[in-house]
Amino acid sequence: MTQSTEQGTIWLTQDAFDKLTQELADLKGPVRQEVIARISAARDEGDLKENGGYHAAREEQGKVEGRIRQLEDMLRRAEVGETPPNDGVVEPGMVVTYKFVGDDDDEAETFLLGAREIEPEGLTVYSPQSPLGSAINGHNKGETVSYEAPNGKELKVVILDAVPFEG
Repeated sequence: MTQSTEQGTIWLTQDAFDKLTQELADLKGPVRQEVIARISAARDEGDLKENGGYHAAREEQGKVEGRIRQLEDMLRRAEVGETPPNDGVVEPGMVVTYKFVGDDDDEAETFLLGAREIEPEGLTVYSPQSPLGSAINGHNKGETVSYEAPNGKELKVVILDAVPFEG
């Protein structure tokens, strides 16, 4: 889910951008204050070495601060709501249908090329930095593209369709 170490633009719908902005505001405000209050209350209980509540609250604080940094980075690099042209070229913001070479058309799969944080209903999202996403990015409908899977195996896919995401 994390894309904070990946460079470049992240394509987000306006709705996803707004949700992530709200999540960031909640984390920086009420969530952060609640965790600080739990740490303070647990610290007041005494010995910190064997204080499970204190250690759990500190761990939660680390997770919250990490998510804040991730969201800040993502929102800083976001390209919001720019729907790409309907020209059959695979790029972030396109819904792509593909199949592996040798598979039947009924085994085709469809996904959105974009940030996983978009999470549209019933549609898988692949990052443009993923092995498949980076291999087909910039290619056209009808092309066959090879890429190396994480397990080192060479895979070939046929791009059956690429249309702008409407959502």
